[in-house]
Amino acid sequence: MTDICEIAIVGSGPAGASAAARAAKLGVSHVLLERTDHLSDTIYKYQRGKYVMATPDNLPLQSDLKFEADTRENILGWWDDGIAETKVNVKFNADVVAIEGEKGDFTLKTANGEAVKARHVVLAIGLQGNLRKLDPEKIPGGDNGLTEYQLDDPKDYFDKDVVVIGAGDAAIENAVALAQAENRVTIVNRKREFARAKSGNISLILSAIKDELLECVYNANPVRVEERAIVLGTPEGERVVPADRVIARLGAMAPRAFVEAVGGVFEEGADTPRVNEIYETDRPGVFIIGALAGYPLIKHCMNQGYEVVHTIVGDPVESIIRQELAKKFKIIPGFTTVQDMLERIKSAVPLFQGLTLLQLSEFLLDAEIHFKQPGEAFMKKDEAGDSLFVIHEGDVEIPVTPEKIFHLHQGAFFGEMGLIMGRRRTATVLADRGGKGAVCIEIPRTAALKLIASSPIAKQVMDDTAILRQLQTFLSPELTHEDLAELIAAAEPKRYGRGETLIEEGDEGDAIYVIRSGSATVSKKVGNSDVVLAYVPAGQFVGEMALLFHQTRSATVRATVPVEAIQLDGALFRSLLDGNPKLRAIVDRVARERAEENQKTSDDDLSRKIEFLTSVGLGEATNAIVIDESLCVRCDYCEKACAETHGGVSRLDRAAGPTYANIHVPVSCRHCEQPHCMADCPPNALQRDPDGAVYVNETCIGCGNCARNCPYDAITMSALPAPKGGLFSWLVFGGKYGPGEAGKPKKSKENKELSRKCDLCRHVDGGPSCVKACPTGAVIRVGPEELFRRIREGA
Repeated sequence: MTDICEIAIVGSGPAGASAAARAAKLGVSHVLLERTDHLSDTIYKYQRGKYVMATPDNLPLQSDLKFEADTRENILGWWDDGIAETKVNVKFNADVVAIEGEKGDFTLKTANGEAVKARHVVLAIGLQGNLRKLDPEKIPGGDNGLTEYQLDDPKDYFDKDVVVIGAGDAAIENAVALAQAENRVTIVNRKREFARAKSGNISLILSAIKDELLECVYNANPVRVEERAIVLGTPEGERVVPADRVIARLGAMAPRAFVEAVGGVFEEGADTPRVNEIYETDRPGVFIIGALAGYPLIKHCMNQGYEVVHTIVGDPVESIIRQELAKKFKIIPGFTTVQDMLERIKSAVPLFQGLTLLQLSEFLLDAEIHFKQPGEAFMKKDEAGDSLFVIHEGDVEIPVTPEKIFHLHQGAFFGEMGLIMGRRRTATVLADRGGKGAVCIEIPRTAALKLIASSPIAKQVMDDTAILRQLQTFLSPELTHEDLAELIAAAEPKRYGRGETLIEEGDEGDAIYVIRSGSATVSKKVGNSDVVLAYVPAGQFVGEMALLFHQTRSATVRATVPVEAIQLDGALFRSLLDGNPKLRAIVDRVARERAEENQKTSDDDLSRKIEFLTSVGLGEATNAIVIDESLCVRCDYCEKACAETHGGVSRLDRAAGPTYANIHVPVSCRHCEQPHCMADCPPNALQRDPDGAVYVNETCIGCGNCARNCPYDAITMSALPAPKGGLFSWLVFGGKYGPGEAGKPKKSKENKELSRKCDLCRHVDGGPSCVKACPTGAVIRVGPEELFRRIREGA
């Protein structure tokens, strides 16, 4: 090709194809260069029949090509048709290996010797051509032929042992599809949860694990690959897993050498090349869009393809993301432009330092902006909440006592205790009463976790600050970062699964642990059995006695639910106490109180009751229903009152659930610290109100994800029964159904099976109906700390 075109687009994925279609529609001379013989190679290589999602749901699509959630085959068909209809100038088998020249006169050279001339270049090559693979030097056998990095069709395998490595969308989809094709599948997740996948896929894999369709090995990494097996490193030691095939979905990296050769610059620690707000690189005339620029979601890619063409031809359009952000930013005093506001936010907030402006734009789509006048509250003590607040402008104050008030300034964040622990807010935070108001950015839990997972800078800032504040909470709020700098620097985050041991009785005491999330029990060997001495919730520390008294561990500490803890170096902690008599006195007092409490709890019956309650998951509850069987007369008024309050469908099954001695835990929602049901709700219908009640709002679509994710079977999917007459009509005219009775629900288009669960009667005066209806006082609703207190006191 000797003629020069206006735009050469390299790569025909969602971004490149959308850019080419826009150029063709505008009548701009262009060429679309694709290294394979078909469009969109990444999606082409998705497994057959894969259902492709169209997230983010709140982002409109701006493209000449059709796209919505559908199967791989349909989407590829739409794009093939769209490229043909818009008469895109596409060249297949054109693998670009070099780009020479400058803006206005570029020459793109392909592997087959052709040269293409263009005034501007758009790189939309994605990442999939540069897959991460097992390193045989670090993982012996990684190159022995057992491992593949792509799954074309799960039906190619039948009755095989298949190990899938990875925890992203591709790994999840491959694992479930292989299991459904009647293979024995093990998925390997190096962490303890699936945090980075799309919400629908998280639900899919958790449901498959719960239904035993496949097995998941958490906190594991490949150690070596053998002839027909893979050896995994786990917290319990090495584990050999049989494998006829290993499929490693480890993600992909930017083709760094090529990108740098054509003008892309990678900042230190960055995985993606630097581009400005119009997607242009440091080399004028060369633009990078799509996954290569850090945007792997299809909708983002297509929107960027549309936008970059308009920018090149001198008719820029404001990006869809920025249009949405402008609506959010209007609340901020002095708001002028989105670009200015993004720059101000990034420079003011250390948590965002590791993000590009483009990444920050996407992140803020999920956030809410709040402006409060002096003295107005951003959050209140003891209300429920797990979002994170970042101070963008102004100061906030945290009243500890009427005399003692702490201040936080621009760039700081608060609310991390609710994010980490899932517990109620530990403090009230107000806009500084001496200022002119404050602007805070509220980040939802899922977005905050994604930020921490994707930005090393954000993770470091969050970890350091969280450790500092938790140490301040249980030692002294007057401690500064300088006082604790050495201890924080040596702190090590630890994760423990349910039942795993933090501290073993008899071991040397060389560390102290702060429980960040979850809860644990303290137990002691008495004869041949373990006697549970105490329940330890999030925010507390354990292991101090051995350090203080230079003894071996006097008890065992085990996680009752998954636990995140901070391990503090024992020698540094002891040194801190030795240099500060006030702190020493505080820790000594706590140790004495615990010793006295443990002595009280050594009663065998009391110990067994605490052990029973933690074993059935009460440790992660915030408000659970418990029945005293010695008082219960089995009248079922609690169930009937629940049904009468909730349209005829009870949210409580009194007879079901475990029992020990006189303590019965019926099946009903416990309103967990970190609700399993909220982990994957596509319409975000599950919410938590300020009083802590987890409830279902009117946007529920009946997908059943919440019911599948609840480990306590506390959620049912049900239609509502037909409305019945009132008490008077039943008494006088003999209605069919009396109080607490209802006909069978009849599902219809108007009466769908939706999620039904306890909502703590949040709209009913006087508290939960089940408690009020009990004639003997057998029913209570309490959190674990209050419940254990009552048991100790014999209430």
